[in-house]
This record gives sequence, C-alpha cells and structure tokens, in this order.
Amino acid sequence: MSRHAALALLAAVTLAGGLSACSPITSYSGFQAIDSDPKDVKVGTDTKSTVRAKLGSPSVQSTFDPNVWFYVNQIKERVAFRRPQVTARNVTAITFNKDTEMVETVNVYTLKDGKVIAFNDRETPTRGREMTVLEQLLGSVGRGGLLPQDDEGVPGSRPGDRR
Repeated sequence: MSRHAALALLAAVTLAGGLSACSPITSYSGFQAIDSDPKDVKVGTDTKSTVRAKLGSPSVQSTFDPNVWFYVNQIKERVAFRRPQVTARNVTAITFNKDTEMVETVNVYTLKDGKVIAFNDRETPTRGREMTVLEQLLGSVGRGGLLPQDDEGVPGSRPGDRR
C-alpha cells in the first residue's frame, strides 16, 4: 500500500470517528405505544376498562378530576457535551363521563402546544434583613449576655445559688 493511500485511509477513519462522536444520543421516556396508540381510542365506545386494557395505566390522572387520564411520552436528543434537547413530546388527554365511564374526548397535544414558563430554581427569598458576619459576631454585645443576672424567683432556680 502506498503512502498516499495509507494517509487517505487514516484521514477517512479519523473523519468517521469524529462524525460518530457528534451523533445524537436519543432517549425515550414516558408512555410507549407498542400494541395500540392512544389516538386509536374511540369516543363513545371505549370505557375506562377498555382503555386500561388497550393502553395500560395512565401516566398521570388529573389532580382535580379522576375522570381525566393523561398518557405522556417524549424524545430527547443529546449531542456530545451539550444539554439534552426535547425533540418531540406527546400528551394524550382522555376524558371520561362521570356516570357511564365512556370516553367523551380524546385530545392530543404536541410540543408545539406547550408553553414555556419561567422557572426559577433558586431559593425563595425570605422577608427581613440580612446581617453581615460582623453584625452576627457583635450582635450580642451590649445586651447584657456577659453580665451575671438575678435569677431569683425564676422556676427551677434554687435560692442562694449563684452559678
């Protein structure tokens, strides 16, 4: 093999290795539709029991109404050292009638339907004034904490005891 062919092969292997290192790592989380899809649930014909048989338990039930079930899944991709990016998210909301337990509505929400909310992950500020280290160290000076106090008449003290 000639020197130019060996260098070309080495360059091709290096380029392929570099490109494969930048390929995204895909992760799937949440509800995974294997046998049936939540979109296949029929309004007016399916009940809670048939939906549970088709799809399994819901990802989440509504906090305020147990007749609303949510099936949630999402796909994230991560490239090299960057933060993961959500590339797809599907939320299927199935609403049941309270009396008959029949499916009333099936709504599918995607990533486009979501709203970005400002999330502050810092601690909640408390009311009051923050003291510096010097104020904390010298805060008890002048309050009489170092002087002996008259504990006569205080419950638990013995008469004439000067500790």
